[in-house]
Amino acid sequence: MSRQDNQLVLHSDVQPYLLNATLFTDYAHKLRTITIPEGHLVTASSAGSLNFPVGSIISKTFYYPAAEGGVLQVDDNGSLFNPDAGKRGSLDLTKARLVETRLLVHRQSGWVALPYVWNDEQTDANLEVTGDIKKLELVNATERRSFPYIVPDQNQCAGCHGTNTASKSLNPIGPKVANLHRNGYGGHQNQLDTWQAAGWLEIKNKPVLATKNWQDASNALEDRARSYLDINCGHCHSEQGPADTSGLYLDIATKHKMRLGECKLPIAAGQGTGGNKFSIVPGKPEESILIYRMSSIDPGAMMPELGRSLVHEEGIALISNWISEMDGNCND
Repeated sequence: MSRQDNQLVLHSDVQPYLLNATLFTDYAHKLRTITIPEGHLVTASSAGSLNFPVGSIISKTFYYPAAEGGVLQVDDNGSLFNPDAGKRGSLDLTKARLVETRLLVHRQSGWVALPYVWNDEQTDANLEVTGDIKKLELVNATERRSFPYIVPDQNQCAGCHGTNTASKSLNPIGPKVANLHRNGYGGHQNQLDTWQAAGWLEIKNKPVLATKNWQDASNALEDRARSYLDINCGHCHSEQGPADTSGLYLDIATKHKMRLGECKLPIAAGQGTGGNKFSIVPGKPEESILIYRMSSIDPGAMMPELGRSLVHEEGIALISNWISEMDGNCND
């Protein structure tokens, strides 16, 4: 991508994409792109993960709609990105504040995470392997609040993207078949069809079920909540992830109620319990460890451990509603 006339313009070999369920990062908006080497294909496994050829680059640019003296807290609906401008689209920089661009580069040795931080002039992004902190002021309809936006260092990137503790390798988190199974920018064609038509993707079967947009209230509460937990927690809390020893699995594939946290005793939560006994108490979000940790900004208790300085009020409301609708109790 390059800056041209107050527009961040995507190169012709870059494909922007959208996800069904998105990760919360202090209300930042994200422009996601992928590029693969010419003559190669992305292939899909039977489990729905994607295998990207060596030379692939996945980028995620974090930005906010600009406000006078700060940045706006509004829904990330991609409205500042124009997919029809130029060859692949552009982001209007007169209305946006760029913060960082993270790259996942697939080399022969595996995926490498590279965090780039945009300068105050919004003219260039520099590689910052040690991360950075940006002091921002977030503006919504009722208040302005200052917060430290934390750009993770290279090791912290690996902490989240190291989704398999056995292999220790980094992997993409968002782009998988179930999360890409939706219409793309413009809303005219399913993204998987677009990638196949472009000769980028080889896939035999689309998923019967896809993750859902957790912000869309027309989707079922169960689907919204499970999709939210999958993208925000499931890359660690899974049978293969860094939090596998917790016994709490929040990825979309988990079906067993206790594995999902219902009436589950914590294994090593320490101060992260908030004095609560179970990960989830059906009908009682206020007594659930999951809600306590989502609501905390204490480094010793908060979940996720990385990627936010603020509490995601909308996410807490969603998961609280989901728990409130659960039947049963933990008395036994």
